[in-house]
Parts: sequence; structure tokens; C-alpha cells
Amino acid sequence: MTKAAKPPPLMTGCACEQGNAPFTQFDSRSVGCDETDGRYADVTLNRCRTCGRMWLRYMVEYEAFSRSGRWARGLISEAAADEMTPEGAVDHLNGLDWYLYGGSYFDGIVGRRSGPMRWEP
Repeated sequence: MTKAAKPPPLMTGCACEQGNAPFTQFDSRSVGCDETDGRYADVTLNRCRTCGRMWLRYMVEYEAFSRSGRWARGLISEAAADEMTPEGAVDHLNGLDWYLYGGSYFDGIVGRRSGPMRWEP
């Protein structure tokens, strides 16, 4: 019997829990591009340089539409990160208790939410 992976702690007070954490807070690696429904979303895994937690980041922008950029960043376990595909990112984020979001689509507002987010233009 294998032991289930321990989920990352939800709230620690680390800067990575803020939607406006700078990109320098993280070491990033690409998962790839999610071409589902023509989104061409950039999917990355970001490890916090302070606390070591792993985050899944999903970002899309439609060049033909102003103020269409939006992103979401949610915690992901090491095991799930190892298996993550670009096409699986939205389902992972939708299944979380909460994730961070922001972008020009939201008039620059950064927040915390749960459930599905609109990714189409």
C-alpha cells in the first residue's frame, strides 16, 4: 500500500500567497501550451523561493482583444506537478478550494476565488 502524498499547507503567511508576488519570488519551469478551444495558454509550475511550495500558473491573453489577459495560480502537490499536462491545468485549478487570479481582464484586480473561471475572450 502506498502512502498518499501530503498536500501542501494552505496558508503560511509567505509572500507567494499574495497575488501580487513578484516573478522573482519563484523558480519556474514550463509545462507547455494549452491549445484547448484556441486558448494557447501558457502553463508553468512555480516553486516559491522562500517556502518551497509548488504553484500551478495558467495564463492566457488574446491579442485581438484589449484587456483580455488573465491568469490563475493555485497550489499543486509534487506528485500532481509531476503528472501535470497543459490540458489538465484548468481542471486542477477548478478543483482547488481556492486559487489566486488577476490580469487586465479584471482591471488589474488581484484576488482569491474558487470554481471555474472564464478563459474564453
